[in-house]
Amino acid sequence: MFTGIITELGTITELEHRPDHDSARLTIHAPASSVDLPLGGSLAVNGTCLTATAVSMTDGASTEGLKPGSVVVDVIGETLRRTAIGDLQAGDRVNLERCMPASGRFDGHIVQGHVDGTGTIAKIEVHGSWRQVRIALPSGLGRYVAEKGSIAVDGVSLTVTAVNDVNRASESETLSGAPSGAINDWFEIGLIPATLAETTLGTRSLGDRVNLEVDVVAKYAARLTDHDRASASASASASTSATAGQEVTG
Repeated sequence: MFTGIITELGTITELEHRPDHDSARLTIHAPASSVDLPLGGSLAVNGTCLTATAVSMTDGASTEGLKPGSVVVDVIGETLRRTAIGDLQAGDRVNLERCMPASGRFDGHIVQGHVDGTGTIAKIEVHGSWRQVRIALPSGLGRYVAEKGSIAVDGVSLTVTAVNDVNRASESETLSGAPSGAINDWFEIGLIPATLAETTLGTRSLGDRVNLEVDVVAKYAARLTDHDRASASASASASTSATAGQEVTG
């Protein structure tokens, strides 16, 4: 489990795509994150929880020929398809966060590292030292995003400052490239100077894809609501069928 507070900006030093195995292997230069990171330990990379398969600590012996301060993670096909990890290239910076210790503080919010989908940066407004960013949501995620709620963007815990209402949004808010007449779900976030400087969000541009993880509480609340509605609908249907049967036999 993570909190969405980025502790280090790592650098991708090697990216090996393995199409025959439907996977990829990333080597990340992460001097701070590699300290005491055990094999099999969890590391959030741009908000995606990945497992360390090789580690070479800065002050330790080199492992598998790795440079000191390096971490290797394997990424399976499901993760590549669901996240923007596959967009990375050697030299790219990535947001890193070690899993939260039991004695740690919840400075952000509960982040599982289970990316729900990718969004697209649709608008950036610069307001002096801070920025307002609009992100287009993939289909189905809008119901989990609430104004003043929490969301993880590329692993960064952020507060939602605005959301659109698809029932009242005008066609002028449809993003370019969307089907004619379609209305896109979107949300906005404010990025303070510290976030811009200490995460990769400060270098993001229009059209970039970002990993999104909605609030886990919202997901479970929606799941329970859907289950209750389905149960109520099934009960109503059964009651109607029983009544109809009684009328026929009577």
